[in-house]
Parts: sequence; C-alpha cells; structure tokens
Amino acid sequence: MLSSAVSELYSSFPYSVSVAYSGRFKAYNANVKLRGSVLTFHFSKDWKGVSDDIQKGLVQSLLVKIMKGRLVSLHKTTSSMELYDIFMRKLHLVAPKIESDPVLRSSFDRVNARFFEGLLELTNLRWGTHSYRKLGSYAYASDTITLSKLLEEDYELLDYVMYHEMLHKKHKYVRNKTRSHHHTKAFRDDERKFPQWNLCEGRLRRIGQKKRWLKALLD
Repeated sequence: MLSSAVSELYSSFPYSVSVAYSGRFKAYNANVKLRGSVLTFHFSKDWKGVSDDIQKGLVQSLLVKIMKGRLVSLHKTTSSMELYDIFMRKLHLVAPKIESDPVLRSSFDRVNARFFEGLLELTNLRWGTHSYRKLGSYAYASDTITLSKLLEEDYELLDYVMYHEMLHKKHKYVRNKTRSHHHTKAFRDDERKFPQWNLCEGRLRRIGQKKRWLKALLD
C-alpha cells in the first residue's frame, strides 16, 4: 500500500517509508514525520480496520503536505485521496453519541432551532478545561463538540461558540492539493448570520488578551 501510494504521486522518491499504528491518538487521527531520509506515518489504531484504498488516500494526503517545497507531485489529487475525503466526511454518521451535558445540550438545541431549523444531527457534547487558548473545537471522526468551561456562565458566548462549531459539522472542509480549508467563504458568511457576531468576536479576543495578561503576570 505504501509503495503504491508513493509511486502514484512521485516519479522518484528519495525517502524510505513505514507506518505504525498507535493507541495514543484520538479516533482516526494520523501524522507523518520526516527524520533524515526516513518518513514515518503514525496512525491511530482505528485505521487498522479501514480498507487499503482509503488508507492509501490518507498516506497521499499527508505526503503532499509534508513534501510541499521538497518534491513536485505528479497529480493534484488521486482517486484514493477522494475516497479518504468521503470517508472522513461520513464518519460522523456512525460515531456513537454517548457524551452529553444539560447546559451544552440546551445550547445546542437553542442554536439548532434558531439557525438550522432543528435539522442538524445531535453530536457528542463535552466540556473541556478552563482554557483561554481553545474555547471550542469540533472533532469530525468522533462527531464531538468540546467547549471551554470558561463559557459555562455566559450563555451568549456559549451559544456563539457552539454555533461556530456546529458550522464545522455543517460545512466540513474543502481540500486543495496540500491542505484542508475549514473556514471557507461559505463558513464565514454563515458565521456572520449570528446576531452581533462582531461584538461576540471582540469579547472572545478579550478573553485571549486576558490569557496573555495572566501568563505575563505568572512569568
């Protein structure tokens, strides 16, 4: 699978390649590292049961990213890369919905009714830490929205960040040759439909400034 993935993209390839599966990664995560002339792909153990064609698409997607500026690939995309993208876009349909929280569920339901006509499928909902750096995230593979505990007492910002992460579920991502784009024009246009979104963005920036102020105070 590895040799086929490489030969479809590069006429010559001066690196040796290997893949290792790990239980340390989150579901369907992966990365690639280059040390000297050795290129190693690290996949979460979930990938072991996935077809070789889809895994080949993952390898190729990581290859064009790490080889950018080093080697010129023969193709912008391959059929395996397209299969990999389809697989990642559909994972949320089979991800078990086992995590929830009453405050987060209320926010999800409010936002869903107001902006999505109640049609967006329920995700896993999880509180993160009291993080100033990451106020929200959406994991495609596990279909999970995670929000910072800092938002727990502020329903306006809670709903705004929830809306932002729900838009990631709606829009997924757009891939070009070397990277995936998560904040597309369509995404940004939808984001601006939130009432007073610019004021909410300003408040979120001030939260980030508070983090930098606290760090300077403790250093």
